[in-house]
Amino acid sequence: MPSLDYDSACLPDLLPLYYRRLFPFSQYYRWLNYGGVQKNYFQNREFSFTLKDDIYVRYQSFSTQSELEKEMQKMNPYKIDIGAVYTHRPSQHNTVKSGSFQALEKELVFDIDMTDYDDVRSCCSAADICSKCWPLMTIAVRVLDRALREDFGFQQLLWVYSGRRGVHCWVCDEAARKLSVTARSAVAEYLSLVKGGDEMVKKVVLTDPLHPFITESLKVVEKYFPQYALQDQEILSRKESINKVLALVPEDVRNELLRDFQNERHPEKRWELVNDQASRKQSTAKKGHYFEKEIMLQYCYPRLDVNVSKGVNHLLKSPFSVHPKTGRISVPMDLKELDSFDPSAVPTISLICEELDRPRTGEEELEDVKENEKDATERRKIRDYKRTSLAKYVKLFDRFVDGLASSWKGELLRKSDLEKEF
Repeated sequence: MPSLDYDSACLPDLLPLYYRRLFPFSQYYRWLNYGGVQKNYFQNREFSFTLKDDIYVRYQSFSTQSELEKEMQKMNPYKIDIGAVYTHRPSQHNTVKSGSFQALEKELVFDIDMTDYDDVRSCCSAADICSKCWPLMTIAVRVLDRALREDFGFQQLLWVYSGRRGVHCWVCDEAARKLSVTARSAVAEYLSLVKGGDEMVKKVVLTDPLHPFITESLKVVEKYFPQYALQDQEILSRKESINKVLALVPEDVRNELLRDFQNERHPEKRWELVNDQASRKQSTAKKGHYFEKEIMLQYCYPRLDVNVSKGVNHLLKSPFSVHPKTGRISVPMDLKELDSFDPSAVPTISLICEELDRPRTGEEELEDVKENEKDATERRKIRDYKRTSLAKYVKLFDRFVDGLASSWKGELLRKSDLEKEF
């Protein structure tokens, strides 16, 4: 879904302007420094840059916000990835004794990519997305956000649009950052329901009794299923799609439904017939039959790249990185406005750089006067992003970091109390 106002050939000209005047360095540093509660937390963090012509530079690390800024403005990365916090500074990893350079901590992360749904969406494939399949990402955010908060007790979740065809989640609670590989795997497995590759026809198998997590997830899926699956994807409208759905039900039920569908053309009514058959089967069979629920989950449930979540040293694309193919900024998502989130409305680097050139309004001039006492460079940077479509996303990020900060204060107080005891 490349943007009409974006030409990738302009990227080398636009990136220097973006990193000099628009990238939210102060909020970014504040996030990754985590209040300075742990010594060297920011300094031992790995950053990885992808430069022009796919030149890949790993194990970058920085002592201060200023050092990070200068290096990014010098290198103008096409893509920024964030890695783990290590035992030593990643930039010095070659000087450390073999085996002692280890990844210690990282946010628990999730990567949901639309390409993993190609077997259940008919509108697009590969990297393409549209308004008919984007609801899959909305469902994924709703299901995972509820589970991470309610089932695991995490609170500091940053959801980010990848800039092209997916979403990322950064779970930033201290408990999440300290999880072992085994614990991360356990969380990822708990959240995974759709199993098996392309050759596997039935990818969701439910057993009696249903786990409360599945019941809660189904509440989310049921809300979106009629519009997404029956209307937009027409899973019960075309012969080929119908056969794919019926391959997921027991053979005796399949034959009955094929007969019933001859007389009923309306997709919602056809879905009612599937539900009726499931209820009938439930009441007569010894063990639970949940094929209607399995269909809904196979078509709508989040598909996780489990390996991204398992590894502590796995890299993930940074918020506010620019997607080189679409030009879109990887921006935080507001869960209060999730249902109306439109990936095609996310600003491109060309748009926000163009917005900088527009004449300033009287209101902006007045704001400059008010902010006069601040450091001049910082003031200009604040003023710059506020004049673009990036403003609301930086504000959202700011709000997220403020929420994190309250948990750091508690941690700092606890540390000072412990120190007083000794």
